[in-house]
Amino acid sequence: MQSSAFGASLAGGAFDLESFIKQPQTILRCLSWLFSIVVFATITAEGYVNPTTEVETKCMFNGNDSACSYGVGIGILAFLACVIFLILDAYFPQISNAKERKYIVTGDLVFSAAWTFLWFICFCVLANQWSNTTGSSFPGDAARAVVAFSFFSIITWALLSYFAFGRYRQGVSEFDQEYRDPANDHSTPFPPAPYPSSSGPAGYQQSPFTQSQDQPGEYQPPAY
Repeated sequence: MQSSAFGASLAGGAFDLESFIKQPQTILRCLSWLFSIVVFATITAEGYVNPTTEVETKCMFNGNDSACSYGVGIGILAFLACVIFLILDAYFPQISNAKERKYIVTGDLVFSAAWTFLWFICFCVLANQWSNTTGSSFPGDAARAVVAFSFFSIITWALLSYFAFGRYRQGVSEFDQEYRDPANDHSTPFPPAPYPSSSGPAGYQQSPFTQSQDQPGEYQPPAY
């Protein structure tokens, strides 16, 4: 019997808060959660300014509203994902079904890898737009903070992808062998024994005493 499945002990144990907090995944998710708040909250609060010569507000990244919208969208989704996966990580050891664990780990791996790529795009877009921004009316500290924490998010989500891939490989190595009936498994060295038929077992040898039983009325004197 395996003592663990997909990087966690089998169901039935008590929840250990201290061990959960010290897990690398928990620390990285909290950091990713914090970085996402900095990104979308900073853009929402200070990302749109009203220049003196303009009536409408403009994004602080070269006036490109799409760049600000992209950063806010990626940050909010990352924030929600971190909360959901933190809850799943806390509940994960209580899940007894290996298939459900596999679905969670696979979802974690796919989402973490996707958000690593999306944060990389976000960092490249925001850094490029900020380098082309001109004018003193845009908040430089806020823009640089958004670019920096976008870069930090790439690192944390990449590490989350690494740990999720490690849990996935561990689970596959333990549970990818399905049960096979020995009667239908042709790879076993010993073939299954045939079931007895009504006519008698196959290969039955006739008893040497049947000749005396075929003629019960004839006396056979013993040979001396």
